[in-house]
Amino acid sequence: MEIILTGNDLTLEQFVAIARNRAKVALSPEAASAIAAAHQKINAIVASGATVYGINTGFGKLSNVAVGRDELEKLQVNLLKSHACAVGAPLSVDAVRGAMLLRANALAKGYSGVRPVVVEQLLAYLNQDIIPVVPSKGSLGASGDLAPLAHLALTLLGEGEVLYKGKRMETMAALTAAGLTPLASLAPKEGLSLINGTQIMTAIGALALHDALMLTKAADIAGVLSLEALLGIRDAFSAEIHSVRPHAGQVATARNILRLTEGSAYLDATKSRVQDGYSLRCIAQVHGASRDAFAYVQRVVETEFNSATDNPLVFAGEKVISGGNFHGQPLALAFDFMKIAAAELASIAERRIERLVNPYLNEGLPAFLVASPGLNSGFMIVQYSAASLVSENKVLAHPASVDSIPSSAGQEDHVSMGAIAARGAAEIVNNAVYVIAMELFAAAQALDLRGKRQMGKGSAVAYELLRKEVPFVENDTVMHLYIESIAAFVKSGKLVRAVETKIGKLE
Repeated sequence: MEIILTGNDLTLEQFVAIARNRAKVALSPEAASAIAAAHQKINAIVASGATVYGINTGFGKLSNVAVGRDELEKLQVNLLKSHACAVGAPLSVDAVRGAMLLRANALAKGYSGVRPVVVEQLLAYLNQDIIPVVPSKGSLGASGDLAPLAHLALTLLGEGEVLYKGKRMETMAALTAAGLTPLASLAPKEGLSLINGTQIMTAIGALALHDALMLTKAADIAGVLSLEALLGIRDAFSAEIHSVRPHAGQVATARNILRLTEGSAYLDATKSRVQDGYSLRCIAQVHGASRDAFAYVQRVVETEFNSATDNPLVFAGEKVISGGNFHGQPLALAFDFMKIAAAELASIAERRIERLVNPYLNEGLPAFLVASPGLNSGFMIVQYSAASLVSENKVLAHPASVDSIPSSAGQEDHVSMGAIAARGAAEIVNNAVYVIAMELFAAAQALDLRGKRQMGKGSAVAYELLRKEVPFVENDTVMHLYIESIAAFVKSGKLVRAVETKIGKLE
């Protein structure tokens, strides 16, 4: 599959196809023309001798320092070298691929003034899987992700390190092996156009969002298995209840629960109570609120995918305007919201695990879901581990976007910390995957202990898949490998796809 970049219509699905699934990418003819036209405007400005920020001046607080025409190429290379100050473990290959794609798509809009060959070089690296090694920390989120993007951009000149065919090496070695050559130099404004943007934070956050959207469906499935194992009350998900509080996510979640549990003989099987605890009864309200949050984040992310975020920007009539589209505040707020929404999916799931293992709450199941409690600890520490992850998420959910620190001698006096928000969101989503995996593990165990009955149309598929992955736990054993196995097929989407194949697409 080849995806065509226009600068205007990249979707989350296409982004994941390229960043994670290695789809090929090409530039549309219209985008190539727009890029070339903007570059000609930069050439005209240089020829006129006019002083314009980013073209023939210093950067940040040094914007009032003029640079001679014979040093304009050196200015751009110096910018990349001086700004390559990121530190820490490298970003994932998927995140760097995503950032490369997004930088190319932003340049494709034709407001940045780079030569077409710069975008072609980015796409050649993507298509041949030459992936820059980019340290993960060092961005303030305005003026964009300067430090990490500088590491990415330097590789276009043959500098730095990349991963090629899974092996870390000097960039020039990879280019030689792939039959490519580096850019010989950078034209005026090109260095600034490559690093002045939000592509690192957007790529990290977009991947986390994709996983969170999949996780929300998995959380519905896990919640249903717990609901059945605890002999829950299905009426709480009736259309009448949710029609009078019609938040979109809540209504969608309730419909999912009804479809997943259609035909279940476990639900409403006891008259010992008239309502369930909140972690069961309020699945639609809690999961639904997270759904709505993720829908908002997706709108922000897809808008950013198709935006020009460098500075200055080039418009009609050789008009160059300095602004602040590099500021990551819209993303920082959205990713902080995503952190909270993902953390809550894990939080309510951990409470359902507690109900499953607690003999005072689990409707007659053995303590800690094991046949001989005492001799066996069963699922006791599964709940401990889930609780630990939920507590860690509470720390990580502290908003990064409420922080700011001045930089560049006070010129850049408010920043977004959007990359920190994005990295936190990715960590929380990953933790939440494990908590949902633990709930699935415990719920399958509880269903076996409860005794065979007719399961719901969708939940039965999930149960059968779980039992192909992990066995019933008769006596204490090492649980870690089972949890990892379930987490892997939750994150891969295998669980959701299997259920949707049976009952149709979940909302």
